[in-house]
Amino acid sequence: MTERVLVLAVDIDNDLYRKTKVTGPVIGRKENIDAATKLILADPKDSDGNTMFEAVKRYDELKKDGYVAGVATITGAETEGYAADAELARQIELVLDEFKADSCLLVTDGESDNRVLPILKTRVKVNSVDFVHINQAPQFEKAYFTLLEKLKEPHYARIVFGIPAALLLLFSISLYFKLGIYLPIALVGIYLILYGFGMWEALVRSFKGLGFSIDRVSFIFYIASIIFFIIALVISYGSYSAGTAKTSNLLMLFSYGAEGFLMMFPISLMLYFIGRVIDLGKKRMRYRTINQGTYIGYGIISLALLYILSAWFAAQIYFWEFLLLSAVSIMFGYGISEFSSFLKRRAIKNARMKNKKVINEIGAYIGRIEDIDLSRNSILVKTHYGSTLRFDIDRVTNITDRVMIRQL
Repeated sequence: MTERVLVLAVDIDNDLYRKTKVTGPVIGRKENIDAATKLILADPKDSDGNTMFEAVKRYDELKKDGYVAGVATITGAETEGYAADAELARQIELVLDEFKADSCLLVTDGESDNRVLPILKTRVKVNSVDFVHINQAPQFEKAYFTLLEKLKEPHYARIVFGIPAALLLLFSISLYFKLGIYLPIALVGIYLILYGFGMWEALVRSFKGLGFSIDRVSFIFYIASIIFFIIALVISYGSYSAGTAKTSNLLMLFSYGAEGFLMMFPISLMLYFIGRVIDLGKKRMRYRTINQGTYIGYGIISLALLYILSAWFAAQIYFWEFLLLSAVSIMFGYGISEFSSFLKRRAIKNARMKNKKVINEIGAYIGRIEDIDLSRNSILVKTHYGSTLRFDIDRVTNITDRVMIRQL
């Protein structure tokens, strides 16, 4: 048969590298057998090794039936989430460059690996998905030991142990400083909001991208940013404590604390932004620098509005002053938005984007840039199927050898 079939195994949390130091993608029958053997010897209970052997078995069956077949294993990242998806997308393209496939047979050991399907389907036709289930004895003892093994994995350990530990620590600190339970509850609420609206991963990626190193000039600005953040917290606590001598009204006390915090926190944000500009400038990531500046600008405007509101609640300014300062802050925000759009249009005009690949934030291929319509503030993307999609320029999050589009 002339159909070229790729048998693809998936190790989304990259156990292969963590336990054997073998990096993905692993391409070829012998290479997969060698890598799977190393993984099984390193951890006989790991299901990813069995998945790789299953992929080799399916490869042999297809070859016996007369198909032109290839076999490969791709790996994600320990943190899963965006980092794993981006790495999976990169490795899929490497595999398809090596073996030009007409269709794919996906071999996976669990539902979590299914997140590779949307990324894979944009690049090759998926004809079959093979789930590998490891036979387990039904006794409770076996389930108990399986659970213990799972808890040794960093991803599950952070959820089971890390979150309760963080909550206990927050409540202990709050009770020690006689802040009651409101502060820990507020912090948990903020975390749930960030996580629920998908902002937590972006925040984590931002901190991971800081690249702390004493060899970089940006290191000074990051350290200064942290110092000013701590100072802001200390001032906030001092303002809150001083306010308790004046009133017992919780809204007033919150206003005192917020006002004290917001005196220094914008400086912390600005120092962080300067550090990011230095790092991104060295990497020639001009477009991402513009995005960083826009986000910081919006952040400072939002903090300014919160500061004005806190000052009004604390009876330090009149209502007409509150309205005037709010209007000025909103006008500044509008100015930042317009200036950001101008810089983005200019960067896109000079970036030679025509025919560049377009991907979304999880690495799924969308198409290639056909044209740029600056008059309508949009880019035109031609898909595999010949249709043309229009995307607003503000949805572009990064420009390198590819263009990344933010999902709605």
